[in-house]
Amino acid sequence: MTNRINVCLIGTGRAGMIHGRNFSRSIDQGKLIALCDPSKENLTQAQAELNCDYLYTDYRDVMKNPEIDAVIIVTPTIYHKEIALAAAASKKHILCEKPLAMNEEECVEIITAAEEHQIKLQVGFMRRFDASFQEAKLAIEAGAIGEVVLVKSLTHGPSNPKPWMFDIHQSNGPIGEVNSHDLDTLRWLTGSEVKSIYAIGGNYRSPEVRDEFPDYYDTVAMTIHFSDGKLGMVDGAQYVQYGYDARTEVLGTKGSILIGDQSKHKITIATSDGKLTKPAMHSWTYLFKDAYVAEDQAFIDCILSDTSPLCTGEDGLMAVKLVKAGLTSLLENRIVEVDN
Repeated sequence: MTNRINVCLIGTGRAGMIHGRNFSRSIDQGKLIALCDPSKENLTQAQAELNCDYLYTDYRDVMKNPEIDAVIIVTPTIYHKEIALAAAASKKHILCEKPLAMNEEECVEIITAAEEHQIKLQVGFMRRFDASFQEAKLAIEAGAIGEVVLVKSLTHGPSNPKPWMFDIHQSNGPIGEVNSHDLDTLRWLTGSEVKSIYAIGGNYRSPEVRDEFPDYYDTVAMTIHFSDGKLGMVDGAQYVQYGYDARTEVLGTKGSILIGDQSKHKITIATSDGKLTKPAMHSWTYLFKDAYVAEDQAFIDCILSDTSPLCTGEDGLMAVKLVKAGLTSLLENRIVEVDN
């Protein structure tokens, strides 16, 4: 095994460039040597900043380069399967941003290919690598709050939805766009699998699209029952406008754990008009900046040490399965049982 893993970034958009900057500056024994994007404009802009040895507009050409040991897939989800299968067949390790694939069947294909070709497959749920979430996980495992009873997790995004997001058959709405992180967090912190989900929601912030997209929802609340009796709650919303918000509460038999707050900095400003103000968190890219670095480093470490990734293909499969169950519950107004 080499002492350095050479990486190609496939997809140089906003999320892709987070990984690109990490691998060009911050990851021990991992080096970004190639970029791939079908948009020549995106590729040129990324190259101006990252200065890589190889540039590609077709991912198939990436797989022919024997110097590349691993790929980071940060493309639209519809392309994940074909790129991942090509990478596995070329013996290139894979870090794939969430969601792993469009549906459960595609996830299984990717997992099977990774196993067959004996390459590492890590899914990009960065909250597992955040220092506060990891400390909470250790506290739970140490019994600090007794037995876990209930985990509540919320994610609110500030941005106005892009036009394609209004068609929930393409986007899955907040359940897929933001709450897949919460669903993975609940599985991880409880150490249990979901037995059933019930979801309700509505469109409160984009009334202008109700006629064209009657199923669109910007807010959702989900109650979850785990196979071992634990309880879960998920709160998701898009276009909240006040800032980016990601918080989790773990209730145990002997205590509780709170993770996160709404503030960007640990500062409160008191002014002469009698008001207290705190700057709100503006973006997930800022809140989880260090978590992305830790995630990328963990990917390289698991390759070099030949250990299992912290977030596996099976974790990616379960997240896709739970998003589907939650959306089915919302659209059909019923409890959905989850087959594990």
